[in-house]
Amino acid sequence: MPGLFARTASNHQTHPLRNLASPDLNRLRTQINQTKEEINTARNHFEQAVDPTLIDCYIYEINAAQLRYQFLLRRFKDAEEACSRAAASRIS
Repeated sequence: MPGLFARTASNHQTHPLRNLASPDLNRLRTQINQTKEEINTARNHFEQAVDPTLIDCYIYEINAAQLRYQFLLRRFKDAEEACSRAAASRIS
């Protein structure tokens, strides 16, 4: 899945909440980026593995990291929505 983590320049520049200074959002961004690196590392190890036990190990690592990635994305989305609602209520 080479395009799974691709980021387009337009999404990065135009997202209205991108520059939020919320420590929770920044922490989640960091965790998401770390998890993407874990997925890529596990995939690279999987591609190089020849021992069946190691192959199984890397499959589990990839699956676990992908589940963590999905979980973090959901939390990030929820946090963004909460920040957006809070900002809207301050404007009103």
